[in-house]
Amino acid sequence: MRIDIEVPDGVCGDYEVKTFEISEEQAKLNNLRAAVNSSTRPILPGTYKRLTRKGLTVMSNTPLEIQDHLEFMEKAHGRVLINGLGLGMALKAILEKDDLVSATVIEISSEVIKLVGPTYTDPRVEIINVSAFDYRPPKGRHYQAVWHDIWDDICGDNIPEMNRLHRKYRGKTDWQSSWCRRECLKANRRMW
Repeated sequence: MRIDIEVPDGVCGDYEVKTFEISEEQAKLNNLRAAVNSSTRPILPGTYKRLTRKGLTVMSNTPLEIQDHLEFMEKAHGRVLINGLGLGMALKAILEKDDLVSATVIEISSEVIKLVGPTYTDPRVEIINVSAFDYRPPKGRHYQAVWHDIWDDICGDNIPEMNRLHRKYRGKTDWQSSWCRRECLKANRRMW
């Protein structure tokens, strides 16, 4: 699956959106390194977009990143809430669905909103500049799907925040999950 991101390259404060290319050779080297380290996260060659903060990758639209969002993209319908805008990749995918009523996106960074937000003009989209932890849904609002994607790295340290968000939306959604939650739980278990 491929999701082309139409966000223009640009810089706003600490954030940058930039097109990049992974060559066949770079993919082979990375995948060899991944195999040696027992990683199951291969990279495919191609042209992609990435969002960085202070030079560190926050997210991209590589097939691997898309794979991390597939379950949410399949489950999303009706009223949806997404914590974390990033490049808007998952948002773009669900906007293709006829059964999507609305997508509320919570993003803490006004810089990310300035860079990425103007790309998503669909009237079903509302982008709100607030922390996922501080946002309060309208009283009585129920979502069919809630997706939490506010972390840059896959690590066990994310689990307490994931748990906090899952508790917050328990009873307010039919389904919810967090980006790479299973991998973060596995990373936590490996530490002990």
